Amino acid sequence: MTRLEQIVPGSRIRGIAGDEFVEVLVARSFGLDAVEVTYKTSGRVDQTVLFRSSESELELATPSRRFGFDGDGHLLRLASEALRIRLAHLFDPFLAVRASQIEALPHQLIAVYGDMLPRQPLRFLLADDPGAGKTIMAGLFIKELLIRGDLERCLIVAPGGRDQMENSATGNFFAERQRVIARLDMLSRAEDLQNRLKASPVWDLIICDEAHRMSASFFGGEVKYTKRYQLGQMLGGQARHFLLMSATPHNGKEEDFQLFMGLLDSDRFEGRFRQGAHKVDVSDMMRRLVKEELKRFDGTPLFPERKAYTASYKLSGQEAVLYEAVTRYVREEMNRADQIQDDGERRRNTVGFALQILQRRLASSPAAIHESLKRRLARLEARLEEEKLLKRGQDASSLLSQKAALPSWDEEDLEEAPDDEVEALEDQIVDQATAARTITELEAEIASLKELEALARTLRRSGEDAKWRELDYILDDPIVYDPANDVHRKIVIFTESRDTLVYLADRIRGRTGDEESVVLIHGGVPRDRRRAAIAAFNDDPAVRFLIANDAAGEGVNLQRGSHLMVNYDLPWNPNRVEQRFGRIHRIGQTEVCHLWNLIAGETREGQVYARLLEKLEIARETLGGKVYDVLGELFEARALRDMFMEAIRYGERPDVRERLFTAIDGAVDRKRIEELVARSKLTKEGLDATTITALREEIGSTAQMFRNRHSLRERLGVYRVTLAWKRHCTKTILFLIRILAEKSLRVW
Repeated sequence: MTRLEQIVPGSRIRGIAGDEFVEVLVARSFGLDAVEVTYKTSGRVDQTVLFRSSESELELATPSRRFGFDGDGHLLRLASEALRIRLAHLFDPFLAVRASQIEALPHQLIAVYGDMLPRQPLRFLLADDPGAGKTIMAGLFIKELLIRGDLERCLIVAPGGRDQMENSATGNFFAERQRVIARLDMLSRAEDLQNRLKASPVWDLIICDEAHRMSASFFGGEVKYTKRYQLGQMLGGQARHFLLMSATPHNGKEEDFQLFMGLLDSDRFEGRFRQGAHKVDVSDMMRRLVKEELKRFDGTPLFPERKAYTASYKLSGQEAVLYEAVTRYVREEMNRADQIQDDGERRRNTVGFALQILQRRLASSPAAIHESLKRRLARLEARLEEEKLLKRGQDASSLLSQKAALPSWDEEDLEEAPDDEVEALEDQIVDQATAARTITELEAEIASLKELEALARTLRRSGEDAKWRELDYILDDPIVYDPANDVHRKIVIFTESRDTLVYLADRIRGRTGDEESVVLIHGGVPRDRRRAAIAAFNDDPAVRFLIANDAAGEGVNLQRGSHLMVNYDLPWNPNRVEQRFGRIHRIGQTEVCHLWNLIAGETREGQVYARLLEKLEIARETLGGKVYDVLGELFEARALRDMFMEAIRYGERPDVRERLFTAIDGAVDRKRIEELVARSKLTKEGLDATTITALREEIGSTAQMFRNRHSLRERLGVYRVTLAWKRHCTKTILFLIRILAEKSLRVW
């Protein structure tokens, strides 16, 4: 039996159309004893009127209600919250910022929400200066895409070489995982990994950090494609969104820059480059802001001032003797290398590279040159014994056997290779490469090396080191040490040779008497120990010195630990100077940054470098820190190295020295620097006060909307509490009235 009141839309009832169950669509009551029912059965819709007398013939299959409130409230809340998050970006244009524990800056918000998110699909180069927070911008971009449901698969390619791949169930790690971080050189050198990458599904987003490492170049009218560049081409074809990040995308050559931009749009940059006739607008594909343009929301500069000083020192008597002897040896061996015919240019370049390294280690420290000479002497003596054994009974003037132990190398690739690989390659080349062609010549070179090694050993044991004394003076400078308060400020010291790095660590520990006061970073330090060293320097008051080579030149944040730096060894690649300075001159730095460059002003290469730094300082007084933004473009790395080697070989000639100085003066001319600053922007966009004000107002209005919404929630909460209290009071009053009434009736 079913009562008429139980007949509601959605219920299933038998007895209306025979023994078949029908679905009620509409039920309309007529008084208390009749209901008009519209129902569906066997694919047709019909209508009838049921009376109270029909109740005994009706059977309700599924009890129903007009509205049911017996569902899972937890699932309803999860579903509604998921929908709210899915649509949140429609109401909050800066949702990723509010959902992250960061304090985003104007240039970062404009890059993400103004330059990158509106572009679908994205093919973009983010090229702001070092330390501007490009990693934060990439993270915000990833988070916004995730929030909007536009990102499932993401691959990040970061600098680095050897690493270990995680285990894979199917043999293709890239197809199994949705979020992957891979090493650049690991991918570029392993064809099997590239094949797996090609076989994996398309990536929604691929980000390449330090993307300038994937550059190609014109050489002799032909394009030289590196393995990294070919990897970049392949990655571009595997991604829906493709983001490149680099602070130095332009090396001063327009043709190389356009090859690099071809990774983003091969059609636009197709064809052979012609000087003056092949200029392409890239403002829709990249964003570049230099440090001097970056501001906070209140309009104040984001970065503090940076100052550089040249600390020139004079060699001692013993040091001058060793310098002249080693320089003479390098000059003679370079002249002999120029005469090499066998194996042509490759062998000449290898010998020249080995001698260049030897000269740089001579300028580095007594320990570095002594250890290098000792290793080279031991290797060449072993080579001599081997050659004598092979050519027993032959004339000593016969040619040496061809020794294929030296690895092949490329100067362009070496600049961007992982530091541990560079150190290993340099050691191998400087120990073995020789211009000697016969046993007699090899014996003569070994005799010269024995004399040099003895001089270096004597100097090292004497303890004389004018360069160390200059550093010792710097460590007592009032900027570094405050004697009134006995405060030793933290300082970063950059070297090149690992032998010098260890040598300095020993001397500084002896100076402080504290083993824990020094931490080291070089290519041989494992990644976990490197992170621990950086954390100790930034956070541990007992750690006051960080000594590093260029393994800490990129991707290391030291601005929380120090604002002071010393270039104990000046790099022959000018780009390295700005990269090093960028370790402390970064977002979050609140102090004026100071840099000391140590120069042996009497040496031939030291005179050239001193002239360069002098001109840079003059330009800095006029142009400010903008000089450092284009330091790498004033000279190509190869051009500056060639100038140093020319000074070493021919620097005693006044005409050569004058020509080198003239080249320096012309390169560091104020007008040329201003042109380079303008060109280094590459695009015309800027960050003016109007843009920052508009952005601040937009963020403020959004925040006010959320505050109003929060206030509305509070008011609604107070209203609910008040309403509940009123209901409670009403029930209480009615209860009291009823009790009083009952008492009154009993009394009556």
